[in-house]
Amino acid sequence: MKRIYGLETEYGIAFTAGDSRRLGPEEVARYLFRPVVEWGRSSNVFLPNGARLYLDVGSHPEYATAECDRLDDLIAQDAAGDAILTDLLARAQSALEADGHDGRAHLVKNNTDAQGNSYGSHENLLVRRSMDFSHLTSVLLPFLVTRQLLVGAGALIPTRPSLQAPLAETNRAAPQQEPGVAAGAAGGSRTFGLSARSDVMWEGLSSATTRSRPIINARDEPHADAEKYRRLHVIVGDSSMLQATTELKVGTAILVLDLIESGVPMGDRSLRHPIRDIRMVSRDLTGRTALESASGGTTSALALQSVYLEHATRLVERGDHSLGDDAVAHRVIDRWRRMIEALEAGDTSPMAGEIDWVLKKTLMDRYLARSGADWDDPRLTRLDVAYHDITPGVGLLGPLAASGRTTRVVDDEAITAARSTPPATTRAALRGRFVEAAHAARRDFTVDWVHLRLNDQSHRAVVLKDPFAPVSERAEAVIDALVDEAPSSSV
Repeated sequence: MKRIYGLETEYGIAFTAGDSRRLGPEEVARYLFRPVVEWGRSSNVFLPNGARLYLDVGSHPEYATAECDRLDDLIAQDAAGDAILTDLLARAQSALEADGHDGRAHLVKNNTDAQGNSYGSHENLLVRRSMDFSHLTSVLLPFLVTRQLLVGAGALIPTRPSLQAPLAETNRAAPQQEPGVAAGAAGGSRTFGLSARSDVMWEGLSSATTRSRPIINARDEPHADAEKYRRLHVIVGDSSMLQATTELKVGTAILVLDLIESGVPMGDRSLRHPIRDIRMVSRDLTGRTALESASGGTTSALALQSVYLEHATRLVERGDHSLGDDAVAHRVIDRWRRMIEALEAGDTSPMAGEIDWVLKKTLMDRYLARSGADWDDPRLTRLDVAYHDITPGVGLLGPLAASGRTTRVVDDEAITAARSTPPATTRAALRGRFVEAAHAARRDFTVDWVHLRLNDQSHRAVVLKDPFAPVSERAEAVIDALVDEAPSSSV
C-alpha cells in the first residue's frame, strides 16, 4: 500500500521594537522574502527540494512540503521548512538592522495571533477516486474530532466554548447554538485546552476554508490524475513543534485512511454534534467527556481513539500500511498506545518529551506553581507564544531539545539533506531537479505541482500526473538539456 502526503504550514510574523518604530507584519514580510524574490523573481516559488514557499494572505509565510510517500521523509521535509525560514529570518534581521530598525523579527509556528485570527497547518493526503467519499468522511471525522487528545499543540482558550461564529469571518448568519453548549462571553476566563484550532472549526465538511472553516475541505483539487485520485485536505490540525507529535499526528491519520481503503469494518462511529464535540474535547484533558453518538448512546474521545488504535494495530502487524517503513509504523502505534495508556492512568507526564500539549501544560503548570498566578495571567500568553517561537536563541524549545528532553524522529543530517534534496521516490524528485537545472541555466520557467514549463516555448510543458512516479523520460530529457546549457561554473 502506498500513499502520497504532505504538510502546509503557515507561520506568524512579529516584531518587537526597541527605540525605533514598531513594524507591521507586511513590512517584516518584505524583508523576509527579499532573498526569495531576488532568487525566484516572485514571492511564490518552488524550491530545489520540491517544496513550495510563498507569502500567503495576511503576510503569513507558508511552506508546503514536497510530496512524500514515506513518513520519515515528511518529518525531515517539515523540519527543513523551519530551517529554511529561520535562515531567511536571520537575513531579514541583518537587513532590518542595516536600515536602522532597532528591534527583533520573530517567526512563530502557531495557529492564532494576538487579535484572535487563526491560520493553519494543513495535511494533504492522497486517496483513491474509487473510494466512497461519504464513507471516508463518516469514519474519518470522529477520528479528527478526537485526535487532538493525542496531538493537540495546547492553547489558552475561553473556559466555555462558543458556537457563535464572528460574522466577519463567516460572511453569513451565525449558526444556531447546538444543544448542550453555552455560548461563552468574549473576554471570559481562560483555561488550558488541547487545541487552538478547535474553536475556529464551523463545519465537518465543506469546500470553503476561510468563510466557514471545515474540519475537512471538500474542494476537489487533486493535483494529480483526477480519474484515479483526489486530494484529502485536512485543515483542523495544529502546527506541531515536536517531531514526535508531527509523526503521530500524520501517522495516525494515514493509518485510519489505510483502514478505510482496506475495507476494514469500523462500525458507525459518527458523532451527533461534531462541532460541539470538537470544542468539548478540547476542554477535557482526560478524554472522558460523554459525546453523543449519531446511532444513539454515548462515547468519549478516549474510547474512540482506543477503537481506532485497536484496528490500526492489526493493520500494522500485517504490514498493510502506507507509512513507507514497518519500523516507523510500529513506532507510531507504540506512541499512540503509550499516550492512550497515560490518559487512562491519569498521568501524561511520561509523554512530555513527545507530545506538544503535554509539554506545554507542564511548563505552564510550573509557572503557575512558582508565581501563584491563574490562567488569565497575561504572562502565560507570552509563554504560549514563546513555545512556538522558532527564532534562534529566543524560543523555549531550543534549550529543551539541546538538553535531550524532547524526542527526535529524524536527525540533523536528514534535515540538512531535505533542505536541498527532494524525496527520491515521488515526482518531487523531477520537480526539484528541474528547478535546480533551470536556475543554473538561467532560463525563465514556470512550475506548479503538476507542470514543468520553460517559458520560451522551446519545449512543451511536461505534465506529471502521477505523483508516485520519480521517473519521466520527457522530464529527464528537458533536465539533461538544461544541465548541458548551464555555465560550467554553475554545474
